[in-house]
Amino acid sequence: MSVSLKAKIAEVFEEPGCDKNQGKSEKERKKGCTKQLSPGAAAGGCAFDGAKIALQPIADVAHLVHGPIACEGNSWDNRHSGSSGPQLYRSGFTTDINELDVVYGGEKRLFKSIREIIEKYNPPAVFVYQTCVTALVGDDIEAVCQRATEKFGKPIIPVNAPGFAGPKNLGNKLGAEALLDYVIGTVEPEFTTPYDINIIGEYNLVGELWQVKPLLDALGIRILSCISGDGRYNEVASAHRAKVNMMVCSKSMINIATKMEQRWGIPYFEGSFYGIGDMSDTLRQIAKLLVKQGAPDDLLDRTERLIEVEEARAWLRIAEYKQRLQGKRVLLITGGVKSWSVVAALQEGGMEIVGTSIKKSTKEDKEKIKEIMGDDAHMIDDMTPREMYNMLRDARADIMLSGGRSQFVALKARMPWLDINQERYHPYGGYEGMVELVREIDRAIYNPVWQQVRIPAPWGDDGETLGAVLPSAQPMDYLTEVAAKSIGLTPEEVPS
Repeated sequence: MSVSLKAKIAEVFEEPGCDKNQGKSEKERKKGCTKQLSPGAAAGGCAFDGAKIALQPIADVAHLVHGPIACEGNSWDNRHSGSSGPQLYRSGFTTDINELDVVYGGEKRLFKSIREIIEKYNPPAVFVYQTCVTALVGDDIEAVCQRATEKFGKPIIPVNAPGFAGPKNLGNKLGAEALLDYVIGTVEPEFTTPYDINIIGEYNLVGELWQVKPLLDALGIRILSCISGDGRYNEVASAHRAKVNMMVCSKSMINIATKMEQRWGIPYFEGSFYGIGDMSDTLRQIAKLLVKQGAPDDLLDRTERLIEVEEARAWLRIAEYKQRLQGKRVLLITGGVKSWSVVAALQEGGMEIVGTSIKKSTKEDKEKIKEIMGDDAHMIDDMTPREMYNMLRDARADIMLSGGRSQFVALKARMPWLDINQERYHPYGGYEGMVELVREIDRAIYNPVWQQVRIPAPWGDDGETLGAVLPSAQPMDYLTEVAAKSIGLTPEEVPS
């Protein structure tokens, strides 16, 4: 029986893994903790967008958006989430509803679209995403998906997260609820081992999961499923047989970890793959929990030996950059797990954090920032572009790390900028990723372009003439000389 969207949102807000939530009265808990959107205000993504980016990295599944084509265009392939095999997740599927569908309903069009996908691509499953328009006209995607499942003999998964339901973070959780309701626990794995784990909230951006997987392989630890980076439908469906869950980002899919603990007794912890110390702590925590769940005790010793070798390699490679970066000031505008995990990584590289954004961070994230940075934690709740610009212009920071939307603030202030969010091209996870992060920061700060753009323009703002600052006393003579050289002529050979 399908649960109404309102009831599902209320259920998501009853989060047992959140200490702050449990400290509220029952009435306050039901109100939820997400700030409501203001009409016309930029919200940083809607619920549909959040659900889509949370589930799209499941690589062998067809992701069908039931709505106008613009909704699919909004989120298709907008993250560099890598796949080691299938590429179907990179194909955009939409019902592309029109005015007649709004009047008469789009359920028949949805059913025909599902049939066409199965006939052409034969995926193991189809995920169907509800959008604002189709939700408002009353299309029952749960009923259509149930009928299609019976008709075609394949799981057709409804993801009921229309944009108007709330912000992107709520969409992450509603996407996770779809997995809990229709996917996880529906398939048995071919075999299990005492070393099986799930990684939740890891999207394999630019292949970051692949920087961590070799470390786990070296310890004999198997990733039974990653939800959802480089994921496969059958792996996610059999995730309930893992021994331990690792939660990477508590703000996105914590409901999967807590409900899997309730239903199947799988313990979970929150860890980070960013930074040498945090990576080592994560490996230790995985090993410790696996041993508690029945894995052999020698796993702890093998883990310590691996950490010793990998840390030594990483520190040796970072040493050449650390002296150049010592004391460099970083403004970190991101959120969630990166608001504290990247802080620890930057401090290991000898840098100073002048501010870290906490707009998308949980209470636990903020506590970890205080633990890492002490009383001098510069936490920024909501920094406006003007404030960012002033901080950079006044040289209170040497570089800004942020998402792509903030890069133009740094460029306008003529300060170095590095992408730390999902659009980046370099992976920063694991020991290798930490070395890569330090290398990229060094390249950004010491790029000669910054020295060039800070030099005042030749014509100046104080009425200086072009001729006064060019090498030749006569500006046009100098420009003629330059132009002549560019085409291989002497100035005398240039026609007047």
